[in-house]
Amino acid sequence: MDTLTRRLTRAAIWSADGVQVREVALPDPGPGELVVRVRLATVCGSDLHTVSGRRPAPSPSILGHEAVGHVVAAGPGAEQEIGDRIVWSVTAACGRCARCRRGFTAKCEQVRKVGHEAFTGDWPLSGGYAEHILLPAGVTTVPVPDSVPDAVAAPAGCATATVMAVLEAAGDMAGRRVLICGAGMLGVTAVGASTERGARVEISDPHPQRRELASRFGAGPDTGGPVDIALDFSGSSTAVAAALSRIDLGGTLVLAGSVTPGPTVALDPEAVVRGWLTITGVHNYEPRHLVRAVEFLTRTHRTLPWNELVAAPVELTAIGTVLAPTPRNVLRASIAP
Repeated sequence: MDTLTRRLTRAAIWSADGVQVREVALPDPGPGELVVRVRLATVCGSDLHTVSGRRPAPSPSILGHEAVGHVVAAGPGAEQEIGDRIVWSVTAACGRCARCRRGFTAKCEQVRKVGHEAFTGDWPLSGGYAEHILLPAGVTTVPVPDSVPDAVAAPAGCATATVMAVLEAAGDMAGRRVLICGAGMLGVTAVGASTERGARVEISDPHPQRRELASRFGAGPDTGGPVDIALDFSGSSTAVAAALSRIDLGGTLVLAGSVTPGPTVALDPEAVVRGWLTITGVHNYEPRHLVRAVEFLTRTHRTLPWNELVAAPVELTAIGTVLAPTPRNVLRASIAP
């Protein structure tokens, strides 16, 4: 019997004691809400940090915020219809507070986050490591063409959309020299997106396997010379300092990887002033970036080797085998609930 029919679903519930797959009540969607049958969820590095204790998170909870699925139930006023194949944003925003009105919905004063909420709260079915997920009003949803494979679509809601926000902050890339620091999922995605925009891309990463992956998306080796734009996804203070020292006149440094406390980086204000430099940060993204992410993946799913970045999925009952660091040449593990 289908899980939606019997009003139960299975979910992997994480706590300090580990992960247990349990049956969970399947809610009816309220106004603006969707119930989605998860087809594939990818394992973001932030979830690995949560499980390893490096990142604080509510416990117990259902993790997972990168996923793709089909709508199986829709509440009144929902933006999608039953049967739609969609991806969704990490954040649920109120749309009314001062931050939302300024265009910073990802920093909503009442923000809630997919895969980051307490299982014991009012949104228990909030993560992608489950057969179904409830998406409340305020979560951005974007339809995905059937031609885009699940493994290509699933990272859109975190990695790809964040890259779209970073590239927007970087500005015009056509003909520019671009240094990308960190060849994880975001860095390799940024290589493909920057190359598509006409940039000459160099990749910096200590791991040769990841540099090789980046080269297949259009990156050349790091020459160590001056660049017009640097994008940091590594979060390494050493890498940030090195990138800053290489920004040429009128150049831009966009920081996206520094999401945990670390050593400070020395900044020479005179160099910034005389060099007309721009230094900015990006954390999460806005709804337009998720739309652009799906458009980008739709354009490139046949021309870029996305299939090399996501490992074959495991079943939900085997989730414990993928909530651990992956080999350097595998950027995303995946789960097919």
